[in-house]
Amino acid sequence: MRAFEYYAPESLDEALALLRQGGESARPLAGGTDLVPQMKESATRFPYPQRLVSLGRVAELKGIEFTEQAGLRIGAGATMMDVAESPSVRERYPALAEGAGVVGSIQTMNMATIGGNLCNAAPSADAAPALLAYEAQAVIVGPGGRRAVPLAEFFLGPGRTALAADELLAELRLPVPPAQTGAAYRRHTPRKQMDIAVVGVAAVLTLEGGRIQRARVALGAVAPTPVRAGRAESALEGQPPSAELFARAAEAAAAECSPISDMRGSAEFRRRLVRVMTERMLALAAERAKGASA
Repeated sequence: MRAFEYYAPESLDEALALLRQGGESARPLAGGTDLVPQMKESATRFPYPQRLVSLGRVAELKGIEFTEQAGLRIGAGATMMDVAESPSVRERYPALAEGAGVVGSIQTMNMATIGGNLCNAAPSADAAPALLAYEAQAVIVGPGGRRAVPLAEFFLGPGRTALAADELLAELRLPVPPAQTGAAYRRHTPRKQMDIAVVGVAAVLTLEGGRIQRARVALGAVAPTPVRAGRAESALEGQPPSAELFARAAEAAAAECSPISDMRGSAEFRRRLVRVMTERMLALAAERAKGASA
Protein backbone atom coordinates (compact mmCIF):
# COMPACT_ATOMS: atom_id res chain seq x y z
CA MET A 1 0.00 0.00 0.00
CA ARG A 2 1.20 3.50 -0.83
CA ALA A 3 1.25 6.54 1.44
CA PHE A 4 -1.90 8.54 2.20
CA GLU A 5 -3.10 11.22 4.59
CA TYR A 6 -5.23 10.01 7.51
CA TYR A 7 -7.72 12.10 9.49
CA ALA A 8 -10.01 11.11 12.37
CA PRO A 9 -12.59 13.89 12.86
CA GLU A 10 -15.00 13.88 15.79
CA SER A 11 -17.91 15.69 14.17
CA LEU A 12 -19.91 15.35 10.98
CA ASP A 13 -19.15 18.93 9.93
CA GLU A 14 -15.43 18.33 10.31
CA ALA A 15 -15.60 15.09 8.33
CA LEU A 16 -17.47 16.81 5.50
CA ALA A 17 -14.96 19.67 5.44
CA LEU A 18 -12.03 17.25 5.19
CA LEU A 19 -13.70 15.38 2.34
CA ARG A 20 -14.45 18.62 0.54
CA GLN A 21 -10.84 19.80 0.91
CA GLY A 22 -9.53 16.47 -0.39
CA GLY A 23 -11.73 16.51 -3.48
CA GLU A 24 -11.86 13.43 -5.69
CA SER A 25 -8.77 11.94 -4.03
CA ALA A 26 -10.43 11.72 -0.58
CA ARG A 27 -12.38 8.71 0.65
CA PRO A 28 -14.39 8.19 3.84
CA LEU A 29 -13.29 5.22 5.94
CA ALA A 30 -15.94 3.40 7.98
CA GLY A 31 -15.20 -0.22 8.96
CA GLY A 32 -12.67 -0.61 6.17
CA THR A 33 -13.70 -4.16 5.29
CA ASP A 34 -14.32 -3.14 1.67
CA LEU A 35 -12.03 -0.14 1.26
CA VAL A 36 -8.80 -1.63 2.65
CA PRO A 37 -8.87 -4.67 0.31
CA GLN A 38 -9.65 -2.32 -2.58
CA MET A 39 -6.60 -0.23 -1.72
CA LYS A 40 -4.44 -3.33 -1.81
CA GLU A 41 -5.71 -4.05 -5.32
CA SER A 42 -5.65 -0.44 -6.47
CA ALA A 43 -2.76 -0.82 -8.89
CA THR A 44 -5.00 -2.65 -11.32
CA ARG A 45 -8.63 -2.10 -10.29
CA PHE A 46 -9.32 0.90 -8.02
CA PRO A 47 -8.23 4.56 -7.82
CA TYR A 48 -5.90 4.91 -4.85
CA PRO A 49 -7.10 7.52 -2.31
CA GLN A 50 -4.68 10.23 -1.24
CA ARG A 51 -6.71 11.08 1.88
CA LEU A 52 -8.67 8.82 4.23
CA VAL A 53 -11.25 10.43 6.52
CA SER A 54 -12.12 8.01 9.31
CA LEU A 55 -15.73 8.17 10.50
CA GLY A 56 -15.23 6.00 13.58
CA ARG A 57 -15.33 8.89 16.05
CA VAL A 58 -18.32 10.72 14.54
CA ALA A 59 -21.10 10.24 17.07
CA GLU A 60 -23.80 11.56 14.73
CA LEU A 61 -23.37 8.47 12.54
CA LYS A 62 -23.96 5.99 15.36
CA GLY A 63 -27.00 4.43 16.96
CA ILE A 64 -30.18 2.52 16.21
CA GLU A 65 -33.51 3.90 17.46
CA PHE A 66 -37.15 2.90 16.94
CA THR A 67 -40.38 4.71 17.75
CA GLU A 68 -43.95 3.92 16.76
CA GLN A 69 -44.25 7.43 15.31
CA ALA A 70 -41.03 7.76 13.31
CA GLY A 71 -40.09 4.15 12.64
CA LEU A 72 -36.50 2.93 12.60
CA ARG A 73 -33.38 5.06 12.36
CA ILE A 74 -30.05 3.34 11.72
CA GLY A 75 -26.91 5.45 11.79
CA ALA A 76 -24.64 4.73 8.85
CA GLY A 77 -21.85 3.91 11.30
CA ALA A 78 -23.82 1.11 12.99
CA THR A 79 -21.98 -2.18 12.53
CA MET A 80 -23.55 -5.25 11.02
CA MET A 81 -23.41 -6.84 14.45
CA ASP A 82 -25.26 -3.84 15.91
CA VAL A 83 -28.00 -4.27 13.31
CA ALA A 84 -28.21 -8.06 13.51
CA GLU A 85 -28.49 -8.03 17.32
CA SER A 86 -30.71 -4.96 17.78
CA PRO A 87 -33.94 -5.99 19.56
CA SER A 88 -35.91 -3.41 17.54
CA VAL A 89 -34.55 -4.73 14.24
CA ARG A 90 -35.02 -8.39 15.16
CA GLU A 91 -38.61 -7.84 16.31
CA ARG A 92 -39.87 -5.36 13.69
CA TYR A 93 -37.54 -5.88 10.71
CA PRO A 94 -36.43 -9.53 10.81
CA ALA A 95 -35.38 -9.68 7.16
CA LEU A 96 -32.84 -6.91 7.82
CA ALA A 97 -31.48 -8.72 10.88
CA GLU A 98 -31.11 -11.83 8.74
CA GLY A 99 -29.26 -9.93 6.02
CA ALA A 100 -26.90 -8.17 8.43
CA GLY A 101 -26.24 -11.45 10.23
CA VAL A 102 -24.56 -13.14 7.26
CA VAL A 103 -22.02 -10.47 6.27
CA GLY A 104 -18.72 -12.31 6.54
CA SER A 105 -17.24 -13.64 9.75
CA ILE A 106 -17.98 -12.54 13.31
CA GLN A 107 -14.89 -10.32 13.14
CA THR A 108 -16.13 -8.74 9.91
CA MET A 109 -19.60 -8.12 11.35
CA ASN A 110 -18.05 -6.28 14.28
CA MET A 111 -16.17 -3.93 11.93
CA ALA A 112 -18.29 -3.59 8.79
CA THR A 113 -20.89 -0.81 8.90
CA ILE A 114 -24.25 -0.77 7.24
CA GLY A 115 -23.34 2.52 5.57
CA GLY A 116 -20.17 1.05 4.13
CA ASN A 117 -22.05 -2.02 2.90
CA LEU A 118 -24.44 0.20 0.96
CA CYS A 119 -21.94 2.81 -0.25
CA ASN A 120 -19.70 0.09 -1.68
CA ALA A 121 -22.69 -0.49 -4.00
CA ALA A 122 -22.01 -4.15 -4.67
CA PRO A 123 -25.01 -5.83 -6.35
CA SER A 124 -24.61 -8.67 -3.82
CA ALA A 125 -24.77 -6.47 -0.66
CA ASP A 126 -26.68 -8.51 1.92
CA ALA A 127 -28.28 -5.56 3.70
CA ALA A 128 -29.67 -4.04 0.50
CA PRO A 129 -32.54 -6.40 -0.47
CA ALA A 130 -34.22 -6.19 2.93
CA LEU A 131 -33.79 -2.42 3.08
CA LEU A 132 -35.34 -2.12 -0.39
CA ALA A 133 -38.23 -4.35 0.63
CA TYR A 134 -38.82 -2.26 3.76
CA GLU A 135 -38.75 0.89 1.57
CA ALA A 136 -35.85 2.49 3.39
CA GLN A 137 -34.73 6.02 2.70
CA ALA A 138 -31.08 7.06 2.65
CA VAL A 139 -30.41 10.36 4.43
CA ILE A 140 -27.46 12.09 2.76
CA VAL A 141 -25.52 15.05 4.18
CA GLY A 142 -23.28 17.48 2.35
CA PRO A 143 -22.50 21.17 1.83
CA GLY A 144 -26.11 21.77 0.79
CA GLY A 145 -27.54 20.24 3.97
CA ARG A 146 -29.56 17.04 4.26
CA ARG A 147 -31.61 15.23 1.64
CA ALA A 148 -33.54 11.96 1.72
CA VAL A 149 -33.34 9.57 -1.22
CA PRO A 150 -35.37 6.36 -1.59
CA LEU A 151 -32.88 3.52 -1.44
CA ALA A 152 -34.13 2.32 -4.83
CA GLU A 153 -32.65 5.56 -6.26
CA PHE A 154 -29.45 5.44 -4.20
CA PHE A 155 -27.79 2.68 -6.26
CA LEU A 156 -26.74 3.80 -9.74
CA GLY A 157 -24.62 0.80 -10.79
CA PRO A 158 -21.84 -1.47 -9.53
CA GLY A 159 -19.71 0.70 -7.24
CA ARG A 160 -21.79 3.80 -8.00
CA THR A 161 -24.26 5.63 -5.75
CA ALA A 162 -26.14 8.93 -5.65
CA LEU A 163 -23.49 10.36 -3.30
CA ALA A 164 -21.40 13.27 -4.53
CA ALA A 165 -17.69 13.28 -3.65
CA ASP A 166 -18.28 15.70 -0.76
CA GLU A 167 -21.36 13.94 0.65
CA LEU A 168 -21.84 11.19 3.20
CA LEU A 169 -24.59 8.71 3.97
CA ALA A 170 -25.67 9.76 7.47
CA GLU A 171 -28.48 7.34 8.30
CA LEU A 172 -31.24 5.11 7.06
CA ARG A 173 -34.93 5.63 7.85
CA LEU A 174 -37.44 2.77 7.68
CA PRO A 175 -41.20 3.24 8.11
CA VAL A 176 -43.11 1.27 10.75
CA PRO A 177 -44.29 -2.03 9.23
CA PRO A 178 -48.10 -2.34 9.23
CA ALA A 179 -49.84 -4.90 11.42
CA GLN A 180 -49.84 -8.48 10.11
CA THR A 181 -46.54 -8.00 8.29
CA GLY A 182 -44.05 -10.82 7.88
CA ALA A 183 -40.63 -10.74 6.22
CA ALA A 184 -37.65 -12.95 5.43
CA TYR A 185 -34.23 -12.81 3.77
CA ARG A 186 -31.99 -15.63 2.60
CA ARG A 187 -29.03 -15.86 0.29
CA HIS A 188 -27.30 -18.68 -1.53
CA THR A 189 -23.52 -18.98 -1.24
CA PRO A 190 -21.10 -21.84 -1.94
CA ARG A 191 -19.88 -21.51 1.65
CA LYS A 192 -21.77 -20.63 4.82
CA GLN A 193 -19.55 -17.66 5.68
CA MET A 194 -16.77 -15.57 4.15
CA ASP A 195 -18.47 -15.53 0.76
CA ILE A 196 -20.72 -13.16 -1.15
CA ALA A 197 -24.23 -13.94 -2.31
CA VAL A 198 -24.78 -15.74 -5.58
CA VAL A 199 -28.43 -14.75 -5.13
CA GLY A 200 -30.15 -12.93 -2.27
CA VAL A 201 -33.93 -12.60 -1.84
CA ALA A 202 -35.97 -10.53 0.61
CA ALA A 203 -39.76 -10.67 0.87
CA VAL A 204 -42.11 -8.50 2.95
CA LEU A 205 -45.84 -9.30 2.97
CA THR A 206 -48.70 -7.56 4.76
CA LEU A 207 -51.96 -9.48 5.12
CA GLU A 208 -55.44 -8.03 5.55
CA GLY A 209 -58.73 -9.88 5.46
CA GLY A 210 -57.12 -13.10 4.30
CA ARG A 211 -55.43 -11.45 1.30
CA ILE A 212 -52.02 -9.94 0.58
CA GLN A 213 -52.62 -6.24 1.00
CA ARG A 214 -49.01 -5.25 0.26
CA ALA A 215 -46.05 -7.14 -1.19
CA ARG A 216 -42.41 -6.20 -1.57
CA VAL A 217 -39.81 -8.50 -3.14
CA ALA A 218 -36.17 -7.45 -3.57
CA LEU A 219 -33.28 -9.30 -5.19
CA GLY A 220 -29.52 -9.12 -4.80
CA ALA A 221 -26.67 -10.26 -7.08
CA VAL A 222 -28.88 -10.69 -10.16
CA ALA A 223 -28.73 -7.20 -11.71
CA PRO A 224 -26.27 -4.28 -11.84
CA THR A 225 -27.78 -3.06 -8.56
CA PRO A 226 -30.00 -4.62 -5.89
CA VAL A 227 -33.52 -4.36 -7.32
CA ARG A 228 -37.21 -4.63 -6.50
CA ALA A 229 -39.18 -7.26 -8.43
CA GLY A 230 -42.15 -5.12 -9.41
CA ARG A 231 -43.99 -7.67 -11.53
CA ALA A 232 -43.79 -10.24 -8.77
CA GLU A 233 -45.18 -7.71 -6.30
CA SER A 234 -48.09 -6.86 -8.61
CA ALA A 235 -48.92 -10.54 -9.04
CA LEU A 236 -49.17 -10.96 -5.26
CA GLU A 237 -51.17 -7.95 -4.14
CA GLY A 238 -54.88 -8.46 -3.63
CA GLN A 239 -54.60 -12.26 -3.75
CA PRO A 240 -55.06 -14.82 -0.98
CA PRO A 241 -51.68 -16.38 -0.11
CA SER A 242 -51.13 -19.86 -1.54
CA ALA A 243 -48.34 -22.08 -2.80
CA GLU A 244 -49.62 -21.66 -6.36
CA LEU A 245 -49.60 -17.87 -6.08
CA PHE A 246 -46.08 -17.85 -4.68
CA ALA A 247 -44.88 -20.08 -7.51
CA ARG A 248 -46.33 -17.68 -10.11
CA ALA A 249 -44.79 -14.67 -8.41
CA ALA A 250 -41.44 -16.44 -8.22
CA GLU A 251 -41.57 -17.08 -11.97
CA ALA A 252 -42.22 -13.38 -12.50
CA ALA A 253 -39.25 -12.45 -10.31
CA ALA A 254 -36.97 -14.81 -12.24
CA ALA A 255 -38.16 -13.37 -15.54
CA GLU A 256 -37.51 -9.73 -14.62
CA CYS A 257 -33.99 -10.05 -13.17
CA SER A 258 -30.86 -9.80 -15.33
CA PRO A 259 -28.15 -12.05 -13.89
CA ILE A 260 -24.70 -12.57 -15.35
CA SER A 261 -22.54 -15.68 -15.62
CA ASP A 262 -19.31 -15.69 -13.65
CA MET A 263 -17.09 -18.05 -11.68
CA ARG A 264 -19.73 -18.40 -8.94
CA GLY A 265 -22.63 -19.40 -11.17
CA SER A 266 -24.21 -19.12 -14.59
CA ALA A 267 -27.05 -16.76 -15.42
CA GLU A 268 -29.34 -19.77 -15.86
CA PHE A 269 -28.36 -21.11 -12.43
CA ARG A 270 -29.04 -17.73 -10.83
CA ARG A 271 -32.48 -17.49 -12.43
CA ARG A 272 -33.32 -20.92 -11.10
CA LEU A 273 -32.18 -19.83 -7.63
CA VAL A 274 -34.30 -16.67 -7.82
CA ARG A 275 -37.33 -18.79 -8.65
CA VAL A 276 -36.79 -21.31 -5.85
CA MET A 277 -35.69 -18.81 -3.20
CA THR A 278 -38.42 -16.27 -3.93
CA GLU A 279 -41.07 -18.95 -3.57
CA ARG A 280 -39.58 -20.00 -0.24
CA MET A 281 -39.19 -16.46 1.10
CA LEU A 282 -42.78 -15.61 0.21
CA ALA A 283 -44.04 -18.69 2.03
CA LEU A 284 -41.93 -17.86 5.08
CA ALA A 285 -42.99 -14.20 5.07
CA ALA A 286 -46.66 -15.22 4.84
CA GLU A 287 -46.22 -17.65 7.72
CA ARG A 288 -44.62 -14.95 9.84
CA ALA A 289 -47.36 -12.46 8.91
CA LYS A 290 -50.01 -14.91 10.07
CA GLY A 291 -48.07 -15.39 13.31
CA ALA A 292 -47.91 -11.61 13.78
CA SER A 293 -51.71 -11.49 13.76
CA ALA A 294 -52.12 -14.19 16.39
